[in-house]
Amino acid sequence: QVQLVESGGGLVQAGGSLRLSCAASGRSFSSYAMGWFRQTPGKEREFVATISWSGDSRYYADSVKGRFTISRDNAKNTVYLQMNSLKPEDTDVYYCAAKIYGTATMPWDDYNYWGQGTQVTVSS
Repeated sequence: QVQLVESGGGLVQAGGSLRLSCAASGRSFSSYAMGWFRQTPGKEREFVATISWSGDSRYYADSVKGRFTISRDNAKNTVYLQMNSLKPEDTDVYYCAAKIYGTATMPWDDYNYWGQGTQVTVSS
């Protein structure tokens, strides 16, 4: 079993930056692909970014490409999402997810474990 705990969300003005962190429990973190997703209540969960177990493969949603960066520190069992040039449309609850088979993929239902989410609000 893997537990994921997100942190780093908050309120920021448009154009600002935030860095989300996701700390994972368990000894197999380095073998998991990790992803970030976001969701507004009543809407479908949206892919944001993913990183393979080794960090060699990273993919981004078109809406965040060039502004967001996903990274991981396997020694700290942590994955990060650096968010720059934030826009009001980035406002959402952001979720961290872990995928047992370590290739980076986009569909949310490929992922096995989920965090509780952290709210990001971008004011205009």
